[in-house]
Amino acid sequence: MRAWSVREPAPIASGPLRRADRDVPSPGPGELLVRVLACGVCRTDLHVAEGDLPVHLPGVTPGHEIVGEVAEAGAGALHAAGDRVGVAWLRGTCGACRFCRRGAENLCPSSVYTGWDAHGGYAEYAVAVDAYTYALPPELDDVRAAPLLCAGIIGYRALRRAALPPGGRLGIWGFGGSAHLAAQIAIAEGADVHVFTRSPAARELARSLGASWAGDSFDASPDPLDSAIIFAPAGGLVPAALERLDRGGTLAIAGIHLSDVPSLDYQRHLFQERQVRSVTANTRADGEEFLRLAARLDVAVTTHPYPLDEADRALADLAADRFTGAAVLVP
Repeated sequence: MRAWSVREPAPIASGPLRRADRDVPSPGPGELLVRVLACGVCRTDLHVAEGDLPVHLPGVTPGHEIVGEVAEAGAGALHAAGDRVGVAWLRGTCGACRFCRRGAENLCPSSVYTGWDAHGGYAEYAVAVDAYTYALPPELDDVRAAPLLCAGIIGYRALRRAALPPGGRLGIWGFGGSAHLAAQIAIAEGADVHVFTRSPAARELARSLGASWAGDSFDASPDPLDSAIIFAPAGGLVPAALERLDRGGTLAIAGIHLSDVPSLDYQRHLFQERQVRSVTANTRADGEEFLRLAARLDVAVTTHPYPLDEADRALADLAADRFTGAAVLVP
């Protein structure tokens, strides 16, 4: 089968992603062999390829926003050949630690991840753990569904971590795959959304989706914010977001990787009970809840399809912010 592999993590311009020919894998007990129908291109894939995240599996195939058809089911799997499934970032947890037992499986110390600990969806086939796959609403086509499986789920968890009050003002920094989906959920729930991004095209997209205001990353907000989410992997945005929060406001940082955060001034940035929260992966419950909500609200997904053979170009275009929304590989 055709696949892509991170031979040696390096800046994306130097070509760390290489084509590979591999045998089609076989599923073990409780696993599924999935024929990839579409795979979203996520910024986390870029962090894997460039080495921002440490190597867990040498030569790994990235990709963790997989829509596919079950080609073969291992012993004990509940899905059967022909079923359409979604495969996301969280690939497995221990199920027994104190975090798993209390419903916080995203914090499991033994958690493993698609496209980092195991080969992912930048390929024609991938092996997934049956218990960690998702049933996909039939009204979501393959390309539209793919970005929902990470960008959507993580954006949804970040929105909940931001503790947005009913009818509150939400600030969003960065407006790519996750942000444009989370914004729609917030707007549908009655929020007043303000978007901060350096991209004029992204600002236009934000307004078209219902944002009440869109400006540059360091512009002053028209009104104090109740909650904020940073999707861009830029630590320098943290003070800017905190300064724009009202008393009691909450900032959620959604990235798996963030550049260094500058010094904070207690009075300007944190006093009056402002809070900073990180977002770590997601639980399966997050994914199931978000996918139902996305289908019910008919969330608009801005996608840019690329052939599987151009995965390296898709990742380079993501790094250079050459598109708004989400790129999707189609074998």
